[in-house]
Amino acid sequence: MTKKHIYKNGISRREFLKCGLVAGAGLAMPVCFDIKTISAVEVKADLVVATGASASGLVAAAIKGLGGMKQFVSPGDVVVVKPNIGWDRRPEFAANTNPEVVASVVRLCYAAGARRVKVFDHTVNDPRRCYAQSGIGDAAEAEGAVVTYVDKRKFKDIAIKGTVLKKWPLYTELLEADRVINIPIAKTHGLAELTMAMKNWMGVMGGWRGRIHQRLDESLVDLARVIKPTLTILDAVRILTANGPQGGRLNDVKTLNTVIAGIDQVTVDAYGATLFGMSGMDLGYVRIAHDEGLGNADLAKATIANVRV
Repeated sequence: MTKKHIYKNGISRREFLKCGLVAGAGLAMPVCFDIKTISAVEVKADLVVATGASASGLVAAAIKGLGGMKQFVSPGDVVVVKPNIGWDRRPEFAANTNPEVVASVVRLCYAAGARRVKVFDHTVNDPRRCYAQSGIGDAAEAEGAVVTYVDKRKFKDIAIKGTVLKKWPLYTELLEADRVINIPIAKTHGLAELTMAMKNWMGVMGGWRGRIHQRLDESLVDLARVIKPTLTILDAVRILTANGPQGGRLNDVKTLNTVIAGIDQVTVDAYGATLFGMSGMDLGYVRIAHDEGLGNADLAKATIANVRV
């Protein structure tokens, strides 16, 4: 049986932070929100947080809570599903998006009528090893996705006109898609503190990506000015709590069996921060994006549905 609750309160950010976070078993959740049981049609949630044992069940429940995949994918659409496949790591190390999560999203896109679903990432390690070791290549292909390595000829200079990035080569496969679904994993990062939805767009950048590390927060916000996903699904089945983004130690991994889905990538990242005992405003790129009106990082003003599968 699926149970859904709604978290909603008009408390201020100061009050929200005073209330603290429950982080006992590694899963941090806001504890100041009023909770009431609702049905799927009573309220439109900004975020759906699904918890339970089955990764595919979590994805299905989270998307259903937002109205179902047909709210986001139409018959005949070409859909890009963008996971994090950056590292030559097996799934249990939580360096890449969970392959079951990716496969479930691909399957739901086709069920909604997608004509083609494309899966790719501009990896850091060797792409062949990353796609194989992560399990994502085989899992996505098994559901009918077109899985490809990034072709450097398909990067195109795009005017961004941001604070730091005025233009940058971005991957045309993403820019030309009818729908874009971002599926990052939640994990730590040495420079950004955490890498989740907005940070995952580095995987569609060409050129020397290391350059943006000089002003990383502002650069990530600049990317968010031009890349606006149809849907964001944050994989927190396992999270990497230290030595990110590459990881490599199982002791740094915590199993939360959680998937978070929403339309606003800033809200998704703000909620993802709570999984690490932080506020979204603790992350520079989330705070800047919120202040510039690119999304909402104030969870006290978000409608959050909690689904237990």
